Amino acid sequence: MGPEPVVATYSIAACDLGAGEWGVATQSKFLAVGSVVPWAQPHVGAIATQAYANPRYGPEGLALLRAGRSAEEVVAALTEADADRDQRQLGVVDAEGRGATFTGKDCDDWAGGRVGDGYAAQGNILVSGDTVDAIARTFEANAGSPLAARLIECLAAGQAAGGDSRGQQSAALLVVAKDGGYGGLSDVLVDLRVDDHEHPIPELQRLYGLHQAIFGKTPREDWLEVDETLGAEIGERLARLGFAGDLGKAFLHWAGRENLEERVDGVGSVDPVVLEELRRAT
Repeated sequence: MGPEPVVATYSIAACDLGAGEWGVATQSKFLAVGSVVPWAQPHVGAIATQAYANPRYGPEGLALLRAGRSAEEVVAALTEADADRDQRQLGVVDAEGRGATFTGKDCDDWAGGRVGDGYAAQGNILVSGDTVDAIARTFEANAGSPLAARLIECLAAGQAAGGDSRGQQSAALLVVAKDGGYGGLSDVLVDLRVDDHEHPIPELQRLYGLHQAIFGKTPREDWLEVDETLGAEIGERLARLGFAGDLGKAFLHWAGRENLEERVDGVGSVDPVVLEELRRAT
């Protein structure tokens, strides 16, 4: 018996070479699409496997990319070795930003893909090809935006253009960057999943907003110098919340309780996002 079909799925595998980021965004009429479709490794590539998905395409494809194969070569190698390739759909972007996509001849209509500089977009059981066209146009039009935000916009554009013919259920976003994750000790920059929701893309957008509030990075030149007046305000607000004593320790303790420790670096200057949250809390 073959694998469970990841039906009515559309996705985009993409990269931002300048930022050193690779990622995948996907939406499907399927429970927890993020557990199957997206795969990525920094400076290696990104892969989306769907339709009657072959999850082995993920790790095996990344291994081929690490060995120096191009996106087109990886697609060819994976599908040629798979007896069920006619039921598969696959998108790959390699370390150099080259995209390749594959749609087996037995995938249900509408099914197909588009490739361009830095991306591969694909979908199956869609209302029409307008969905994939909208994903491609949106990615191309938003160059310069952070990759994660860009990919979510692609999903929203695809849905607005028609989306899945069988409805919606789940969505996922995976973006990787070398040492770009928590504490600089992980390559996973963003990994968000909406496993079962009536409107999964707006929910994914909401989660991404929360993610950015906690883990986003304000340019250091936009941080505020903590002078005597601001230091007194911070200390007084912390004391109201029960965090007294040494200002640096109290500030870090409070920030850790609020999951904002990634936005704190001493008390010589303060991220305005953190300051706003402290003011809101008091």
